[in-house]
Amino acid sequence: MVLKVFFPSCCSSAESGILVGRWIAEQSSAVVLAVLHFPFIPVQVKQYLSEVQRVAKVSVSVLGSWSNSKQEKEESLNEFLEDLGTIFSHEPWIQISKEGDSKFWSCSTLQKQPNNHGEEEIILVYYDQRKVMLSHLHPPLDTAACTEHRAEDPSKLSAIFDTVAKSRVLFMTDRYDDGPIKLTHWQSDGVEASIIVELMKQASVPACMLLTFLLSLISGASNSRVLKFWPLSFLWSKLSTCEQLGHRLRHLQVISSNQKAQNQTQLMRKANIFVSLLIDVALGILLMSWLYRKNRIGHLADTLIPVADHVAEQLQDLLQWLMGAPAGLKMNRALDQVLGRFFLYHIHLWISYIHLMSPFIEMILWYVGLSACLGLTVALCILSDILALLTFHIYCFYVYGARLYCLKIYGLSSLWRLFRGKKWNVLRQRVDSCSYDLDQLFIGTLLFTILLFLLPTTALYYLVFTLLRLLVVVVQGLVHLLVDLIDSLPLYSIILRFCRSYRLAAGVKFRVLEQQDGKPLRLLMQINPLSYGSVVQTYRLPTYSCYPKDSWTSLCKKLFLGELIYPWKHKGEKQD
Repeated sequence: MVLKVFFPSCCSSAESGILVGRWIAEQSSAVVLAVLHFPFIPVQVKQYLSEVQRVAKVSVSVLGSWSNSKQEKEESLNEFLEDLGTIFSHEPWIQISKEGDSKFWSCSTLQKQPNNHGEEEIILVYYDQRKVMLSHLHPPLDTAACTEHRAEDPSKLSAIFDTVAKSRVLFMTDRYDDGPIKLTHWQSDGVEASIIVELMKQASVPACMLLTFLLSLISGASNSRVLKFWPLSFLWSKLSTCEQLGHRLRHLQVISSNQKAQNQTQLMRKANIFVSLLIDVALGILLMSWLYRKNRIGHLADTLIPVADHVAEQLQDLLQWLMGAPAGLKMNRALDQVLGRFFLYHIHLWISYIHLMSPFIEMILWYVGLSACLGLTVALCILSDILALLTFHIYCFYVYGARLYCLKIYGLSSLWRLFRGKKWNVLRQRVDSCSYDLDQLFIGTLLFTILLFLLPTTALYYLVFTLLRLLVVVVQGLVHLLVDLIDSLPLYSIILRFCRSYRLAAGVKFRVLEQQDGKPLRLLMQINPLSYGSVVQTYRLPTYSCYPKDSWTSLCKKLFLGELIYPWKHKGEKQD
């Protein structure tokens, strides 16, 4: 039988006394939490431990005795410590003693009932009490892959970590207290406290109340019936800026909620949201200060109009090239001229619209720059919406070309079924046989020939404007990727992993300190921190936008058939 004794390293130099901790019978393990010193009254000790057990919900008891041999009257003290086993009945009674200046310790057990399991082997494990209490043990993400590399079963380790974490009330007693109980533990020299932290706790209550009141007003305004009518509801659902503002509003509601976090996951989620909001607003304020310095807003407004004119001129040159003989291809001249003039007229309307708005561009950018104080993500979403408005003519060209191309593709497929004596059954959603007369076949042949010879001209325009639309979509997708990265990245967990890696524990490892025949094996338990990838995967925040579930095959099929694609964003869905 192997008996494991987990001993806090902070108690290695403590004076002689009795060991207070928890006995885990299923694992044959004793978790020592503190050393209780003389003098004491056994009745008061039992009352104190019962009160700790009632508050902490942990079965704390006297496990044995601790003897520091540097004190005088060593033999009489050891006899007295052995006699304490009759007062504090515990099976087995653990005796740990430090042998002078020797690096080896002696550890033995006294049992009233004979042991039928043969010779008992004792393993003495040292652990850092403060780190174990503050750490949170995470279960393995892939149990099958991590089984071979773990020294202990996760359930066994969690019992030890939970015992130390739930015994915080035991660590609130230090040596300066006037009570009858004197303990040695990691906080025995004084309870850790910070004036700044206490002041922040006191100030957080009225701040959260004020924030909750303001958020209730904003939520009531956003849920009003006025915003549910057609123009405002349409803009709210299509503009990514409105979606991001709603997402941040929900984050503020989570932070300002007076409901206490029930577990470590909820606490870390609140902390990650708070740090994400703080860094987002800080980056937004830096961007705003950069924009308003040295009149960069005016320079940006002066550059925007020439850039829009240059893009329009390039589109006009592209359409003139398509109306000729692009790449030596012979197009249908009549259809080519109609489509080219149609798109040129739209470009002319777009240039007129841009020049009409040019006197107000600087003022619009000035007010847009102020929105950066709401966060960098809001500024990026505004940039995405501005890009969508500036390239609205390209989107219109893509829709026109896609609809015309899709109409011809489906017309050709329907007429092709006519040649084979087939038709599409709308009710049963399948292809059935059908007999056609001579007039139907003649008209079908005529229409098929016309559509087939007009298809290359339409396909060329569709191809060009689809490539332009995909270029705009890629740029918007990169902006939304950056917004999702800022929204979902668990910054607090990453900072905590970098500064205090023991707070996020993936497991433990044991290092052999000393080993000698006839002496207990002494091990040092060290915490294995969670990897950065696991930290991001475990504490990643949910985002309001998601990416397409269609495969590349489905996307290519839509492009070939001329169906409209919106590959970067789908409203009304969330992704964790």
